[in-house]
Formats: sequence, C-alpha cells, structure tokens
Amino acid sequence: MTITVDDLAKLKYFTGVEMGRLAGLTLLFSKKSFIKGQTVVSEGDSQKNLHFVNSGVVKVFKTSSEGKEQIIKIVRPGESFNDVTVFSSGNSPYSAQALGNTIIFWIHKNDLMPVMEKNWKIVQNALEALGEQARMLLTLVEDLSFKNVTGRVAKILMQNSNPGPDGYQKLTQYEMAAMAGTAREVVGRSLKMLEENGTISLERHRIVIKDKEYLGRIAGLN
Repeated sequence: MTITVDDLAKLKYFTGVEMGRLAGLTLLFSKKSFIKGQTVVSEGDSQKNLHFVNSGVVKVFKTSSEGKEQIIKIVRPGESFNDVTVFSSGNSPYSAQALGNTIIFWIHKNDLMPVMEKNWKIVQNALEALGEQARMLLTLVEDLSFKNVTGRVAKILMQNSNPGPDGYQKLTQYEMAAMAGTAREVVGRSLKMLEENGTISLERHRIVIKDKEYLGRIAGLN
C-alpha cells in the first residue's frame, strides 16, 4: 500500500512542512491495517517505531498486575503514539490497540532522526505533540484525583461526541470505565442517573446527548 505526500501532510508532525520535503519521506514509512482488538504496541516493547493513525481509532492503555485496565488516551487520525519510546532510552510504557478497523503509518527512529535534524518545523511539531501529551496526562491525573465518577463520565461523553472522518467514536461501558478509572457497573449507574435527569438518552448501541450545555458543566468544560 503506497503512502502519499497528502497522507503525510495530514499528520500533526508534518503540518506546515513543504510538500517537496515530504515527497522524500514517503518511502521511509510503512503502512498496515489493523482490525478491532488487534494489538499495535505491547507494554515493554523495545521497537523504536513512531506510529501515526491514518484512519480509525487506537486506545493507549496500561494494565495492572491484577488485569485492571486504565485507558490513557484515545488516538485519532493525524495523531501519534509510541513517542516516549522513540525519544527516550526505555521500552514502551503502555500498550496500544485498535478500537475498530484502523490504518497505521510508522517510521523507525533511525530514519526519523536524520530528517528532524534537517527540518526545524518537524522538530517544532514534535515538541508541540509531546507537550500536548504531557498536558493530557496532567489532566488525566487531575480528573482521576478530583472529579467524581459522573463528572468523568460526562467528560468522556463530551470528548467522544464530535464526528470525525470515521464518524462518532462508539465506546463500550467497559472502555468508558477504563478511561474513568472505575468499574463498568459504576459507569452504568452514572449513565442511568444522567438519563433520569434528562441529560442523555440511552438507546440501543448508542448514547444520545440531549442537554450538551448541562453535560459540559458537569464535565467541567464550560
């Protein structure tokens, strides 16, 4: 499967980079399709590939020794993951798994670094991406520490309610629980409460937001 200049231009690392420079990068990238539930990166992996989501969605998560899962981030088209492994000496601190049919691009560190040395714009984009990830982790810690479960669930609903290239991201209650740092049953109770007060409507295989302004206030986004 061929990767085009237009494909690379949609990735955050290469925003604003001259098309002529991107043309020389296409041959350095690999491309692969993944199905729902398929692992892209396993915690502890030593491979130094920087991954980008071209289409679909990937969840990045940690698993405890007891098997409990904490979703760190939902990675969407144009975004990267495995950055920490590429730009540090350690192995991957998390796992990544496709949430549906997903296409991933990747480039190895040994191919990426010489390119970055010659193009400050890519370095700047990489620093911005890493800064966003650091801010996201701080926000996650804040939410888990200070927000109640209903507030966390409300924020998850708000952040996954906007349509993208692949439509609305559908999350199971298990996945929502793994994002909110709680049990599936607790998420179920929070959703039921939000339905009873008219904020959402629970329909078969989907959740309809009926009062987005109020949901945003609960989530702490307004």
